[in-house]
Amino acid sequence: MAPGHDKPGIVYVPWYATVLQQDSFAAAVAEVAPIVLRYGATQYQVHVSRDDRYKITQMSWFNLPRDWYRYWDGPEMIEFRRRHSRHFQIPVVYFWADEIAQGALGPEVPLVDEPAPEPQAEPSAAI
Repeated sequence: MAPGHDKPGIVYVPWYATVLQQDSFAAAVAEVAPIVLRYGATQYQVHVSRDDRYKITQMSWFNLPRDWYRYWDGPEMIEFRRRHSRHFQIPVVYFWADEIAQGALGPEVPLVDEPAPEPQAEPSAAI
């Protein structure tokens, strides 16, 4: 691992399903994704593109990059890739990213109520 790359980050795995395998493969990725928590990830997400249903993105947040490699090269993911090798396009090229901003709506970010509608002026009677 290169110097400076031992800090927390997010790993993106851009899977691309083969023809007619998008739904079953997306379900399989969603099923295997939580295993990352056993290897030290702090969270994970799996997204399916609305524009291209064959594109599935798996994301994992890690404090220690070595934990990602333990997961990716661990027995569960080796078996997953073996079992589903016909369901996704090869090569799978994952990449690391640094998170520089994040947010979510919650109790510390209250919703602002919509303003009450302005009273409507009564139409004037024609004389």
